[in-house]
Amino acid sequence: MGDRDGRLTRGPVPGERPLRILLVDDHPVVRHGLKAMFAERADLEVVAEAEDGRAALEALTRRGGTAGVDVVLMDLRLGDGMDGVAAIRRVTELDPPPPVLVLTTYDTDGDILAAVEAGATGYMLKDAPPDQLCEAVHAAARGQTALAPGVANRLMDRLRSPSPVLSGRELEILGLLTRGLSNRAISRELFISEATVKTHLVHVFDKLGVDNRTAAITTALRRGLVRVD
Repeated sequence: MGDRDGRLTRGPVPGERPLRILLVDDHPVVRHGLKAMFAERADLEVVAEAEDGRAALEALTRRGGTAGVDVVLMDLRLGDGMDGVAAIRRVTELDPPPPVLVLTTYDTDGDILAAVEAGATGYMLKDAPPDQLCEAVHAAARGQTALAPGVANRLMDRLRSPSPVLSGRELEILGLLTRGLSNRAISRELFISEATVKTHLVHVFDKLGVDNRTAAITTALRRGLVRVD
């Protein structure tokens, strides 16, 4: 079927129910906008909302387990609650785990790698055209990887890069370093030992070609590896 602009849109298939979406975003206005967008389509339905990762897990339980949700649409930064990466890890531990499609404004290497390594099925940006986002939801429901073009390019650049590549955990630690956290605070944030944090930092410094925290942060920001909130 077509819309008023003549573009093709996916209509409902006879006998097929709409895909059920759990929206996870800490901004009510964003959730409202996404719900309104999906409400215009017969093939997608928002069945639950959550403002952080913990509320998302509770919503999955209220829906009668993961069978009640086909796709979790997850932001990464979720205020003071459980963040998106931690939530993705928890969701992927469920049986069976529903696919998680990240929808965020952040496209740094650190965010992308952390989400993918946590188990995200796809990674989209909030400036994506509505049709592209809706197709990404369908792809995630099919178990296919859905990546925003810019995100796909960043991942390809990492694969082509001849320089040492930081792991998702190293990028995560580097991001916390940028926020001014001490080794002890990082260990508490990530539930790992201080010795493990120090080992990761040694690898980070070596890969970035620096010998101290300040130089690591400066280099990471210049390369777009982490963000400043």
